[in-house]
Amino acid sequence: MHDVLVFDRNQVRRQRDRAAPRLAEHDFLLREVADRLADRLLDVTRRFPVALDVGCHTGQMAETLNGRGGIETLVQCELSSAMAGRAARATGNPTVAADEEFLPFAPESFDLVISNLSLHWVNDLPGTLLQIRHTLKQDGLLVATMLGGDTLWELRECLLEAELAEEGGVGPRVSPFTDVRDAGALLQRAGFALPVVDAETITVTYTDAMRLFADLRGMGETNAVSGRRKNLTRRATLFRALSLYEERFKGEGGRLPATFQILTLTAWRPHPSQQKPLAPGAGRVNLAEALNDCERPRTLPET
Repeated sequence: MHDVLVFDRNQVRRQRDRAAPRLAEHDFLLREVADRLADRLLDVTRRFPVALDVGCHTGQMAETLNGRGGIETLVQCELSSAMAGRAARATGNPTVAADEEFLPFAPESFDLVISNLSLHWVNDLPGTLLQIRHTLKQDGLLVATMLGGDTLWELRECLLEAELAEEGGVGPRVSPFTDVRDAGALLQRAGFALPVVDAETITVTYTDAMRLFADLRGMGETNAVSGRRKNLTRRATLFRALSLYEERFKGEGGRLPATFQILTLTAWRPHPSQQKPLAPGAGRVNLAEALNDCERPRTLPET
């Protein structure tokens, strides 16, 4: 088990259990990102007969795939037993209620592992990625999405300033997220080959911030940091944060933006057939020759 417990996994499970019955009313982000993740499989010529969905929620990924990736058997895995049960009933796929930090699958069981907006709640992400690599067959593919470091930056800025002003200090009221560079390093640390991490932003607008809070609760995505304050946010702190949010970010039509940064991780379990990068200095073709040009000094234009 990882020594540093950033997240309270029992709280994550409880939040997802509570969200499960009405998740369909708030799962727009899950479905949008699932569609983008599934499109990544169209860029790969391989077929993946046996796949694993890690953190399946209530089955959004399975319902979105629609034949993409050549998947014949999809196994679903979900921390929340309430969500796992609904995923099994909605999709008819074999489904396991299990923690992403302790995956119960045999080595080399899957051609593909996918995960949609779930891994950002994992404490030991290197350990989970290592387990995923072990469950993949050689030359198997991992494609995963998770929330990145710029997620909800508007809300975090306003909450921090309001709490500092009203309470004289700040607590971890919004979960920390991984950035692009860290995610790439974690894939390499877990032993994956050809890792690629990219980021894109989805901005959702709301008539008021309370609707944003309702969506976060409805998705089971509210604060589950282990060191979070257990008491409710003071009314004065909340009202100041809401006021700051409106003053700074209200746009056309009086709507408030909420930014979600989506990291997409793509990597392969190593196999001898995969391309290997050349060692530095091992190139045999002169760049000028490759460009059909002669070598000559380059100077910057005057400004």
